[in-house]
Amino acid sequence: MGTRGMVASSQQLATQSGYKILARGGNAVDAAVAMVSTLSVVEPHSVGLGGDAFALLYLAKDKKLLGMNGSGRAPYRADLAWFHKQGLKTMPERGILPVTVPGALHGWAETVERYGSLSLEEIFEDAIYYAENGFPVTEVIAGEWKNSQNTLLAHTSASKGYLIDGTPPRPGQVFQNKDLALTFRKIVRDGIKSFYEGEICEAIVDFSRQNDGLLSFKDFKDHTTTWVEPIATDYRGYTVFELPPNVQGVTALEMLNILEGYDIGNLASNGPEHLHLLIEAKKIAFSDRDAFVTDPEFEKIPVETLISKNYAAECRLKIDPGRAMGTPPPLSQPKRSDTVFVAAVDQERNAVSFISSIYLPFGSGMVVDGTGIVLQNRGFSFSLDPRHANRIEPHKRPLHTIIPGMVFKDGNFLMCFGVMGGDLQPQGHVQFLMNLTDFNMNLQEAMDAPRIRHMRDKEVYLEDGISKETALALEKKGHHILQGLPAVNQVGGGQAIYLDSAQDVLLGASDRRKDGCAIGW
Repeated sequence: MGTRGMVASSQQLATQSGYKILARGGNAVDAAVAMVSTLSVVEPHSVGLGGDAFALLYLAKDKKLLGMNGSGRAPYRADLAWFHKQGLKTMPERGILPVTVPGALHGWAETVERYGSLSLEEIFEDAIYYAENGFPVTEVIAGEWKNSQNTLLAHTSASKGYLIDGTPPRPGQVFQNKDLALTFRKIVRDGIKSFYEGEICEAIVDFSRQNDGLLSFKDFKDHTTTWVEPIATDYRGYTVFELPPNVQGVTALEMLNILEGYDIGNLASNGPEHLHLLIEAKKIAFSDRDAFVTDPEFEKIPVETLISKNYAAECRLKIDPGRAMGTPPPLSQPKRSDTVFVAAVDQERNAVSFISSIYLPFGSGMVVDGTGIVLQNRGFSFSLDPRHANRIEPHKRPLHTIIPGMVFKDGNFLMCFGVMGGDLQPQGHVQFLMNLTDFNMNLQEAMDAPRIRHMRDKEVYLEDGISKETALALEKKGHHILQGLPAVNQVGGGQAIYLDSAQDVLLGASDRRKDGCAIGW
């Protein structure tokens, strides 16, 4: 708890970075970018300069909510004909071909320039320190790093930059990244122009060419951050805000609208009736996501219809309370992605919900020699089907999974929150919000409560803590239940900051499944 400010992230050193920024007079924007830059060093499998970023920003003085889309675009040379000539029917998952222009740094810097109060030199101070001097690798991050060993071994520069004698760092082992420190120092010295037009850009483009990639100088020079109008729906008297496409925020809102038509609060939390409705609503909303969500500059997307109450009522007609439906095509295969979410609220009650990612763990698996930059593989989300709305096209942004969230009550800011985990994110948003509103849990209880993840077809993963009786009842309804401790976390992790306006006190929550914490002061 705190009265003057609150920060939360998935790693404690990053949270401390945000706290120090607030303590020296920075605002919530400065603190959020400080946290995400530190996470780029201490949680490198999830986030970095080679990825993308999105944010919801609430400016308390103006009572204004803004959306920042910092996603990168496909190279100008990336068209269907080129990929088909290579004999490809689907986008490669790893390597240089799914690499899109990294938009994260541009988004971080433009957000600070417009709404922050400190310089990038001050904000990147901890990121540079930990990259240069090293940091002890925390337990959860060490485990996820270990799971990516083969990805890193596949490319010399990745192995050299992120393994120690061919192996990932152990929990507690100090890891240094002097190449990344140097890159951050160049950005501080020369500005972000060095990344999008200068020395760093040259290194990335040359690396792409050497590995038969498609990136060009023009791709970087033409990159822009887009400022968008957030979208929203009301759920049980709360207004939930998400970002519009090309992200999947519309999916979370559609799920909430469908579920609002049921008396969830009178069902047992994580009981079979509750979870069955959640799963079926998810199937419908994800079917719509996969059919429509892409870059709105290339396709008309029926957002207003998808998040309307009337459409939700039509969707509920498809749900049989006693039987699991088949997979509504074209539901995609699940992919675990690594993402970081940070939240910050300052003394003036400006609030930031900030999310950044390189997509799958260590992204493309490609690290630009001498820079420490892990390139994202967000282009893997593109389709190579010429009839698909999300087909790859030059300078187009793909469907994005990462979504920041905010909640208002009676027109006033109430909470910023996020749940990481690729396709899990809309499911995680909905489960967290239902825990708060339908089941009256407190903030930390709502974050820590056992979660589920609908995978594919009728497969549903149940986290430990959900009863065997519930699992059996769901199986009787036709769901295929997966249980047990998985090799990797299937239900993500989240952060949240809540404003108790009656007492003007901030409450923070940090997910038990990650290495992070919330700090209030």
